[in-house]
Amino acid sequence: MRHKPRPAEWPTLLLLAATYALWALGTTLAWDGSPVLAVLLTAVAVAQHSSLQHEALHGHPFRNEHMDHVLVFLPLGLVYPYLRFRDTHLAHHHDPILTDPYDDPESNYQDPAVWARMSAPLRALLRANNTLLGRMLLGPAIGAVTFIAGDLRAIARGDRRIALAYALHAAGLALLSAWWWAGPGRMPLGAYLLAAYLGGSLLKIRTYLEHRAHEAARARTVIIEDRGPLALLFLNNNLHVVHHSHPQVPWYDLPALYRSNRDHYLRRNEGYLYRSYGQIFRDHLLKAKDPVPHPVWPVRKRGE
Repeated sequence: MRHKPRPAEWPTLLLLAATYALWALGTTLAWDGSPVLAVLLTAVAVAQHSSLQHEALHGHPFRNEHMDHVLVFLPLGLVYPYLRFRDTHLAHHHDPILTDPYDDPESNYQDPAVWARMSAPLRALLRANNTLLGRMLLGPAIGAVTFIAGDLRAIARGDRRIALAYALHAAGLALLSAWWWAGPGRMPLGAYLLAAYLGGSLLKIRTYLEHRAHEAARARTVIIEDRGPLALLFLNNNLHVVHHSHPQVPWYDLPALYRSNRDHYLRRNEGYLYRSYGQIFRDHLLKAKDPVPHPVWPVRKRGE
């Protein structure tokens, strides 16, 4: 599909403004009225901002990527440098590597040979992380530790681009902290850390089963036919095979694109379909969808 570019995409700009306004409310006035509400509002803003960062790295809302990046580079979620998110996510969009334990930066699968050598406590931790509840409670911490440790090793080996990403991230954190040092920010640091973690937990709902292990690359990406609040929070990335097929299409055009050719997308991903996030919670809150070791890894390696 060819998507006609726009000088600016107003739905994205308006949602970005609303997200920053919600974040500002959560970290200021809402804290004085209800700390619990303030943390929840801030968590939603953190998750929504990450979704908007995803839009920006795919070229929205402007044609100019530098303008897009300036709009979203502030690290509201604290952990991941925007430049690293951009680089790893664009690498993830090479569909032949989806779910690869080594080449896909967003894979949660392990090489079965590596899994066999893991300690029993680490296996137990990763098994718990493979339930939806575990992914929400443990996933943000596991993901952050794994990601940052890998990046620190790369920096130690001399990777200048990753070092630059963390330098820019530090500058972003300094700008963010000015909201408290010289601005109206009232939420204490501990409360903000909790809000950022909860924002990461919300995002784990989206990423939990976006991709499955399958011999065919085209069949690895999910469709979740949800039209509720989570679909907005994730900017319609629940229609994930549509996004992978047309990564330059803005979030607000994905539902119509899916409806116009639903049968095609479900043939493409061989029926990897959930009707709603409610179904996912019912099926997988306490029951893992997949094993931790990649279930078709030897098959895939023999076919390469």
